[in-house]
Amino acid sequence: MKVEKNTVVLFHYRLTDDSGVEIESNIETEPTAYLHGHGGIIAGLEKAMAGRESGESFQVTVPPEDAYGPRKPDAMQRLPIKHLLGAKRWKPGMIAQVQTSQGRRHVMVAKVGHKFADVDTNHPLAGRALTFDITISEVRVASAEEIAHGHAHGVGGHHH
Repeated sequence: MKVEKNTVVLFHYRLTDDSGVEIESNIETEPTAYLHGHGGIIAGLEKAMAGRESGESFQVTVPPEDAYGPRKPDAMQRLPIKHLLGAKRWKPGMIAQVQTSQGRRHVMVAKVGHKFADVDTNHPLAGRALTFDITISEVRVASAEEIAHGHAHGVGGHHH
């Protein structure tokens, strides 16, 4: 079966930056699952998956504009430290979560004062070309419920 809209794709990946340094991998764990055609993964990777089949392995480099976008130099904000979620003590370079009107977002701590922290709201991978080594382990037709919910269920997908 080919990857097309409303199929669930299970895949293993290794993600590296443009100097070949591994950023993350799920090679030794359960595959990631997503519902194709519903924006559940970055656009460049979803485009590269289209038309492929179970058992296929490939490599794709996704430019920043098809991944997490370019870095925005004006994306610094000063927030009360009490709004940073994820640790008790904060240091520059740490990733925190912040509750926003659109849900939780990851931010990188740039500077820490007594009561406030300066955070970079760019996605940590913004502005970077990302290289994925992909192995597709399964492609299946999505259930009506998965299509209605807009994401894959079960192993590697969302659980309700």
